[in-house]
Amino acid sequence: MALFDDNVTIQPAPRREIPRSMKAGMGALALALVVLLVLTFLPTGYVIQQPGPVYDTLGTVQGSDGEDVPLISVDGAQTYETGGSLDLLTVQVVGNRERTPSWFELAAAWFDRSKAVLPIDSVFPEGQTTEQRNEESAALMVDSQKEATAAALTELGYDVQSQLTVYSVVDGAAATGLVEEGDVITAANGTPVADAAALREIVNAGQGDPIELTVIRDDAEQTVEVTPHSEESDGTTTWLLGITLMNDYVFPIDVTIQLDNVGGPSAGMMFALGIIDVLSPGELNGGERVAGTGTISADGTVGAIGGIRQKLWGARDAGATWFLAPAANCDEVVGHVPAGLQVFSVETLDDSLAVLEAIRDDGDLGALPTCG
Repeated sequence: MALFDDNVTIQPAPRREIPRSMKAGMGALALALVVLLVLTFLPTGYVIQQPGPVYDTLGTVQGSDGEDVPLISVDGAQTYETGGSLDLLTVQVVGNRERTPSWFELAAAWFDRSKAVLPIDSVFPEGQTTEQRNEESAALMVDSQKEATAAALTELGYDVQSQLTVYSVVDGAAATGLVEEGDVITAANGTPVADAAALREIVNAGQGDPIELTVIRDDAEQTVEVTPHSEESDGTTTWLLGITLMNDYVFPIDVTIQLDNVGGPSAGMMFALGIIDVLSPGELNGGERVAGTGTISADGTVGAIGGIRQKLWGARDAGATWFLAPAANCDEVVGHVPAGLQVFSVETLDDSLAVLEAIRDDGDLGALPTCG
């Protein structure tokens, strides 16, 4: 039996040609993969803002030694048991100038209602390092705690004395070498000044004339003369001393707020409410879970904050039913309130206390201002 026949030529089967449409599809797929690979490593110029941790001002936090400590503690006055919670909200920023989120992360955040995609310059100003931003944020937190303590103790009838303290002096500014960090400014040209606005008014009224500052340094009063430098902006001349000021206070009792690794001024109002609750009999919130946000000044004025929408979602996820929002943020709140959360608009500490009273005493919540 012959297995092969030398006279027979075997023709190979014709090779099937790939259809043009399939070639085009494969090319498009390869191009897409290359584009996706490039986008993974290409800087984006954006950061993501999302809900951060929630802290109960009536509860505890972990101290530097790892032990739980009260977020608010008071020495020198009677304190009372509290109930429910008065939650402060935080916002986390994903990304910085050293490492921006990928386009994949941005795309996912864009379709997540609890997150926001922001230009990096709006969060990290050009020329400011992450370390500088963190230092500024920490300073704002310290200042907000002082303002909150002043507002709360004043509301409770304590005598709170204020003083204008130099936080820093700009290198090469008019005050360099004359005014020092930690100086307490009590008067300008013989006129007492209690806040930065009062000092600024006197400086600008002088139109560049030397300003005689009365300061307390190392527990001794002295006088220094500073000649302001001018700055032009939009055709307007402003006279500057080149100092950063903060209001400091002398409190009749010791109030300590323990909250590490959180910066910014937006927790001020909730700090004030927490202090009032700790120093008042009964439950300020009626035992309910109330969340809120807003800066506060010593006179009880509640100011706008950033990231209000992310904080609304953070409050909802933490189980809060009620939310106190600065009136100045209401335009950002409308249409973005998660289901199950009722938002009230507040302009002052008294407004916030009125909401808590209505919650506690089953009052007419419908009569209170909301972000409608």
